[in-house]
This record gives sequence, C-alpha cells and structure tokens, in this order.
Amino acid sequence: MNKVSVILTSYNGEKTIKKTIYSILNQNGINDEFSIELISIDDCSSDKTKEILKEFDIIKLNTLKNSGGPNAGRNIGLKKATGKFICIADQDDIWDPNKLIKLLPYLQKAPIVTSGYKLYDTSQNKELIRGNKHENGFIFYKKNETFIKRLTKSIDGQSTYLGSIIFNESLKDILFEEEYGMVDFDWMVKLFHQQKSIEVCEPLYTRNVDGTNLSLNDSYREKDFNFSLNFIQEYSFTYPNEVKIAHKKIHGSRARYYYLIGNMKKARYYFLKSSLNLKTIAYYLTTFVGSKYVKKKFNVFG
Repeated sequence: MNKVSVILTSYNGEKTIKKTIYSILNQNGINDEFSIELISIDDCSSDKTKEILKEFDIIKLNTLKNSGGPNAGRNIGLKKATGKFICIADQDDIWDPNKLIKLLPYLQKAPIVTSGYKLYDTSQNKELIRGNKHENGFIFYKKNETFIKRLTKSIDGQSTYLGSIIFNESLKDILFEEEYGMVDFDWMVKLFHQQKSIEVCEPLYTRNVDGTNLSLNDSYREKDFNFSLNFIQEYSFTYPNEVKIAHKKIHGSRARYYYLIGNMKKARYYFLKSSLNLKTIAYYLTTFVGSKYVKKKFNVFG
C-alpha cells in the first residue's frame, strides 16, 4: 500500500484547520487503497491552533520561532516525510473526498500530478472553478513543458497551484526558500525542471480566500517581486529567451497587483516595463478611467 505524506502548515488557523484536517483524514480509499501520513507544522500560533492539533493522531511539529511564512514549516515537513508521494496543504484548504484516489493512478505515468480546484471568496460568497478541461479527463505534459510555462510566468498550460500538486518522493529534496519564508515561485520552477507531468481535469479541492490572504498582502507581493527577479537569473545562460520573457511577466504581475488595489500610478509604471501587447495597453489606458468595470468583469490578478 502506498503512503501519502501530507505536509500541513499552520499559523493562527483555529477557524479553519479542524475542517481541513477532517477533509484530509477522511479521504475515500484511505487504509484500503493508500495510507496517509499527516505532518502538521505550526509556526508558533498564538490562538488555539496548537490545542486543536492535539485532538488528532497525527505528527505534530513546530518551528522554533515564528518564521513569518509557511516555507520553513514546509521544509521541516519535507525532511520528515516518509511517504512515496507527497502533498502540501494550507490550513484553510478543503479536500474533496475523492482527491487522492483520483490522483494516485496517474503517478504511475508521471512523477508530478496536479488537478483543478475551486476558489471560494468568503468575502463575496463567490466560487470560481480553476483548471483546464479535456475530453480524456486528463492532460499529459512533456518533459520541461510545464517548467517553461512556470519559468516564463505564463497563465497558460498546466494548473499548478500548490495545493493541487502531488509528487513522487524522489523530488522531496527540492526545498522552499527561507530568506523571505513565503515565496514558492522558485520551488515550482525547480520541481518541474526536466520532469513530465499530468493534470487531472477536475477541481479536487477548495482554496478559500478573503481580503487578508497572503497573496494579496503588500509585503508579500514586494518580497515575491524582488525574489523572483533574482531567482530567474539562475537560468539566464541555459534559457536566456525564457528569462527575458519572465522578466517582463514579473513586472506585468506587479502592475496588475497595483491595478487591483487601486494604486494606478505604480500600476502604470510597471505596465511600461512589462510585455507590450493589446492587453497591456488596455490595462494601461483603463488606469485613467474604466478600471472599476474591468475589475468587476475580469480576473485581473490571482
């Protein structure tokens, strides 16, 4: 029976973490088709998170001090994991009951498998489905195909949001950065480098977001921007054209973030440093008038 190690990081997650753990430990097929090793790593929570974790018969670990992000805990979990396959979960992810039993068969064909997901905005009571569709129910990606897409920050290609990924233990030595403790762009690029992969075309977990989510945090966006620009230089000799594209895409992402939060002066500055195309021009022009309509009708960021 294959063992799946699930790395669950937490910080002040008392409102959601119990439901998250139940969704992981009550997977269809558990202890029949596979076993689960749930490793929780708490980042020195000040609420009741640690007390809630004590209610469950799981591996419970802690960071020595608050690290300011989930990456230190993820690395602790990766070093502790003993499963043949590994997943990473956030404290407010809710897994569908069939998530693992639907993903595991595809790991015989590729070392990395992902799925779609449901994005639920609690502030607006709105749910969106993210991921690709295919008549076969899955899409096979050739070696380095997804790597190139992730390196160049493309919105096309495989759906690879962190909570949707399950990967072979052979890749567990790829660790997350701990300089900022919260950026996962480099990990994702390294994970898919020289690998083939598969996407199961079905949403298999729910990612809950609200106005306070890390991805919309100004400090996080600043760190992600600076770290990403430095990181892509590692590939400047082996993938020079892709790095040039990535440089522009990173600036475009920075611009769209400022567009979303209404800082149009900074949005215009970064749009001018991004890829020049009709979409960029449209965004740039609507920083002067029309941005409210665009933000209402289109997924600008995230």
